[in-house]
Formats: sequence, structure tokens, C-alpha cells
Amino acid sequence: MTDPLNAFTPGPQPHIAGSPGGALSGITFAAKDLFDVAGFATGAGNPDWARTHPVPARHAEAVAAMLAAGATLSGKTHTDELAFSLNGENAHYGTPVNTRAPGRIPGGSSSGSASAVAGGAVDTALGTDTGGSVRVPASYCGLFGIRTTHGAVPVGGLVPLAPRFDVVGWFAREAGLLARVGRTLLPQVEAAPITRLVRLEDAFELAGAEVGGALAPAVAMLAERLPVESARLAPAPEGLSGWFGDFRVLQGRDAWRTHGEWVTAVEPAFGPGVRERFSWASSLNEEAEQAAEAGRNAALRVLDAALPPGTALLLPTAPGIAPRLATPAAELEAFRTRAMTLTCIAGLGGLPQVSMPAGLLNGCPIGLSVIGARGADLALLDAVAGWGLPVA
Repeated sequence: MTDPLNAFTPGPQPHIAGSPGGALSGITFAAKDLFDVAGFATGAGNPDWARTHPVPARHAEAVAAMLAAGATLSGKTHTDELAFSLNGENAHYGTPVNTRAPGRIPGGSSSGSASAVAGGAVDTALGTDTGGSVRVPASYCGLFGIRTTHGAVPVGGLVPLAPRFDVVGWFAREAGLLARVGRTLLPQVEAAPITRLVRLEDAFELAGAEVGGALAPAVAMLAERLPVESARLAPAPEGLSGWFGDFRVLQGRDAWRTHGEWVTAVEPAFGPGVRERFSWASSLNEEAEQAAEAGRNAALRVLDAALPPGTALLLPTAPGIAPRLATPAAELEAFRTRAMTLTCIAGLGGLPQVSMPAGLLNGCPIGLSVIGARGADLALLDAVAGWGLPVA
């Protein structure tokens, strides 16, 4: 197949028709190259991974569920190496095209899935989200995207990064389709409808005035539909940066626990950024993990109190538009830190978060997010579809 977006992995692509008559019949989807597809190598964004792992004999559970619901699988998409990045620039396979922000990165690690949906190659695409890997590309590429409640969607047949945070997510150009996929993949749990929003002032401050201004019309439209209150989430003095520090340590410990043996034995050729993150992760000790776990538990208490039934938190998905291609590494890393200071909120809590394409800044999309209580995924999806905000 031709691939002008560079969204799909090299080599033969799977094309597997879904079961006829299902709820997603007529829908095409792609799967990030962390999901097993029977008969096709799972590359995890790194040639050494594909070389040292057998070709799977079974589909990942999420892929199988999509096929059973009638969706047709139309390819496997690029990912950052072992999903340990937010940029979407793969040193081995290049960078998928961001059609909504030409000359800028698509975001990662679900870069190819976001590119394929934004570019119209497929209707929807599976990704994974550990530290923002669906939410950030959704914001950069002008898409709807969801990070699901931790554990809500089975991860069997999925290459992990940090299992205590890894979740399945997906993208769509329309909120209605995002919700339709949710009714296939998510447990049908009853949750209170969203009737109240809490604007997180510390999150808006971190994103900055330009982002807040770009999202202000969408926030105002939401305020016409339901009450919007204001609050600060993380206590001083460290605020959300302290939450990110805890998340980073726990993610790093999980990543090394999961992949350290393979990294040590194979010495894979990692690209810039990923190489340094695994090296740093290898240096973390149990004491650091215990301190970070205590911080996470404190964050959980705050989040549980902030999210009674029917409430969702409102915040920018990312602290800006997609960075330009070939942005210097130090600048990208600083931006990644700011982005993950926003995305770690839902990550620490194991909470669902939906990003909506709600604004433009310098002609590029920027996302507005809602975070719900654990298990409120379908309520969030229904709310976003019902609000009908104009797609930026």
C-alpha cells in the first residue's frame, strides 16, 4: 500500500475484514505497532524488538474485539520506540505526517495512529497511553482521543511500557465515533452523567495565557451547557510539578522492571531520548519508588475528593501546539516535561480522559480535555458527543 503519511509500519500490511453485521461494520481501523496481529511481527518501534521476538499467533484482545464488532483492520501504525516518548519522531522509521499542522511533529508514542486518522487513511485507530501517548497526539493533530480507566480495556497481546499506567486508547475525527468504539471496547458500566465541570486553574496556568485564550471560546460554550466551577488541584509548594516527579519515577521503575533484562541482554539501538530515558530508569532504586508511591497515594486522595459522581475536571490537553520538526532536543525535552505535568494527573489516578479538538493557535490545533472518575469512561464519551462543540 502507498503511505504518503508515513503512518504505517514498513512491509506487508494486514487487511482483515471484521465480522459482518457488527456495531462497527463499515468502519476501518489501524492498530499501533504495540498490538499483536496474528501473522505479523510486532515491532514496538524498534528493529531489534522485532528481530528478538516471535511473530504472534493471536490478535491482541483489543484488536480481536474491534474485528468481532465488525471493524476492518487496515494496517499497523508507527510508534515511538517501546512507547517511551511523546514526540512521534522515530530514529529508525521517520516521523508520521501531521496533516493538521504541517511541518510539525504528530506527537507520540501513538504517532502513526494519530497521523492515519487525521490524514483520513482510516476512520479510527488504536493507540496506547501511559504518560499521554494518545492525548498529546490527539491535541497536536486536531482529533478526539481517549485515555481509558486503567484496567478497563484488556491489554492482552500488547507490548507494555509501564504496566501500572498503561492503557488502551483510540482516536477519531468525530466524537460520535469515539463513543461508538467505546461501546465496543469498554465494559458497559453505569456511571452518573456529567453535570458539572471543574476548571483546573493550576493546569491552565501551567499551559499559559496563549493556550488559555485559544481554548476560551470552547470553555465559554461549555459554561452555557452546564455549571463550570474553578479549583486548584495540587497543593503548594511543588504543585503539579511534584505530581509529575512522582509519576516519572514510578513510570521509570516500571519501564526498567518490564524491559531492563531485554535492554541489557540485547543492547538495542535506541534513538535519542529513548536511550537516555532507559539509562535513567536503570538508575532508580526502591527507596525512590517508595517515596513516589507515597506521593501518588496523596494525589489519589485529592483526585477522589475532586471527582464525585457527575463531575469532570476541565484542563488543556497540552501546554501548546505541536513543536516544529527538528526542534532541538533540549527544547523538546523541556516541552515534554510541561506536557507530562498535565497528563500525569489522569495517569496517577488511573482515570479516563477525553481530549477534544477545541481551539486553534497560530493556525494549529490545541486540545481541551475532560477527566472523569474511575469507570466514568462512557459518561465522558457521551458527554463529549452530546456537547457538540465545533471541531477546531
